[in-house]
Amino acid sequence: MHSVLSFGDGVLHSLIVLAAAAVLGLILHAVVFAILGRLARRTRTTLDDAAVTHLRGPSRLFVLLLALKVAMPLLRLPEGLPALVDQITSILLIAAVTWLVIAATRVGRALLLERFDVTVADNLQARKIHTQYDVLSKIIITVAVILGLASILMTFDQVRQLGAGILASAGIVGIIAGFSAQKSLATLFAGIQIALTQPIRLDDVVIVEGEWGRIEEITLTYVVVRIWDQRRLVVPITFFIEKPFQNWTRTSAEMLGTVFLFVDHTVPLDALREELQRIVRDDERWDGRVAQIVMTDVTQATVQVRALVSAADSGRAWDLRCHVREKLVAFVREHYPQALPRLRAELAGQAPAV
Repeated sequence: MHSVLSFGDGVLHSLIVLAAAAVLGLILHAVVFAILGRLARRTRTTLDDAAVTHLRGPSRLFVLLLALKVAMPLLRLPEGLPALVDQITSILLIAAVTWLVIAATRVGRALLLERFDVTVADNLQARKIHTQYDVLSKIIITVAVILGLASILMTFDQVRQLGAGILASAGIVGIIAGFSAQKSLATLFAGIQIALTQPIRLDDVVIVEGEWGRIEEITLTYVVVRIWDQRRLVVPITFFIEKPFQNWTRTSAEMLGTVFLFVDHTVPLDALREELQRIVRDDERWDGRVAQIVMTDVTQATVQVRALVSAADSGRAWDLRCHVREKLVAFVREHYPQALPRLRAELAGQAPAV
């Protein structure tokens, strides 16, 4: 009877201690984040607001578990239970630290969004930084999760003994794993190489497999290209290391657009040049750099005329090309209909016109 009472008293005492530690930890966390939240609202930067938002949850769990860990020596539990409680607390503490690392990467992303705006016209440097961080943050999260799971497994004695046995035969296992994971490692290193050398960046305009689109997402294993008609082309990341592709915004977002017209030999080029200047002068998509017309080819029936115009990015260049093509064709049809492509024929036996 005495042993039963002492067991109950010990459990009750331990529950009170754990509850007190948890309450104190949560109160301390709430007070600290209330102060931080108030300070964050007084500043103009969004970084501190993002830090408070993303770190509140994982830090609450971390502080709670840390408080329970500190209170462990004060518990009065029967033999065997303290070790079990300590192990459970350690596992949850490792999970909380992993969560904190993941939350910290989100805070870093908020910092990038504040300092490097990708919505501006000249966003080359911003896209470069965002691409590097996007790939490296995925690597950090992957490594953190793997280390967290490994640390959790190592809290079990059976796993530690198994690990010692595996280390004894690590040479053979390493060779087998190396062959089996060769392609996966190549993909991982390709992702790291993309982040460092940056043949592509987020929001780059590319032509891949004959498709025109923008880089929408870069992961450690694949790249998502958003096609102009809203389809998504998923390409292995090794493709951008091993095969050629077109990157229209590699060094600058500025683009030259071409418009080809096939007209009769009698077309007045000077009139076309004046009309092109009038068209682009009234169009906000033209950046003022290039607007010219040259004759690029001559055939028996027509001449090829090329109009070259410039824009700040590929999207504006495409729209400007369509607009210039439409207006030039309308100009020729309205003012110089005789300059439209014609097929000439001479009828045999007919007397020539005098």
